Amino acid sequence: PIIRLRDNIQLNPNQYIIKIKGIQISEGEILFDHYMAMNPGSVEEEITGIPTFEPSFHLPAIWITESQRERAESYGYTVVDPPSIIATHLTEVIREHIAELLTRQDVQNLVNNLKEGNQALADELVPKLMSLGEIEKVLQNLLREGISIRDLVTIFETLADYAPSTHDTDVLTEYVRQSLKRAISTKYFSTEETTSVVTLDPKLEQQIMDSVKQTENGAYLTMDPEKTKQIIHSTEVETKKLEDAGKPMIVMTSPIVRMYFKKMTQDYFKDLVVVSYNEVEPQIELQSVGMITA
Repeated sequence: PIIRLRDNIQLNPNQYIIKIKGIQISEGEILFDHYMAMNPGSVEEEITGIPTFEPSFHLPAIWITESQRERAESYGYTVVDPPSIIATHLTEVIREHIAELLTRQDVQNLVNNLKEGNQALADELVPKLMSLGEIEKVLQNLLREGISIRDLVTIFETLADYAPSTHDTDVLTEYVRQSLKRAISTKYFSTEETTSVVTLDPKLEQQIMDSVKQTENGAYLTMDPEKTKQIIHSTEVETKKLEDAGKPMIVMTSPIVRMYFKKMTQDYFKDLVVVSYNEVEPQIELQSVGMITA
């Protein structure tokens, strides 16, 4: 995305803010004549400084001077200069909001690039089977869950296969995810060791599907609020087992339930990864350490 830098006299001397489409998303403070020192948990001796927080992940830190830098590093602190702090913060904000930064023009540019080597595929899909807006929604769905869209050939081929039977972009996204199982497996699972995950109670999966209502504009959940609250609580309890063990919070579901469970939980669990069994390569070994019930 295009990044614009502007002065703002309303800000404090050391303050900066990050906006997307004119709306403030995040902020931070920088002391340009200092370095930020963070304790990774293995510091041998503490050093004095100005208390602060690292802006990207809100970790406690201190500002130290140039003369303290070498000593802080020798004590075990992670020391970062101001430009790197801002760059990391900006990168994290972009990563978190990349889906809303994708525009129709970006999609058109992707289609144009694809035509250079896959003219037939591009012509088959756009605009005969799908509009740019529909493709945009599918790509945004993928990006929103951290799935790379670099493999456009696979993505577009899958859309060309299934678009004749449905124009529900959420359903099409699920088909694309299954076609990208190798990329998803590489991102979240190891082929060298068993991956710990949390699963859904089959009875809960059935309850979720029973609450799905189909309309001309797509499907949505009609789950009872109290039941939803119970599911969220159970998800929190079970995934904490993974979090406490320092492992990624991964929930495995059946393919038909995945997108509904993700929508149900996405506002409560920022880092929760929801994967269906059809999105995992056969050689991946999984071990369930908990089951979400309601």
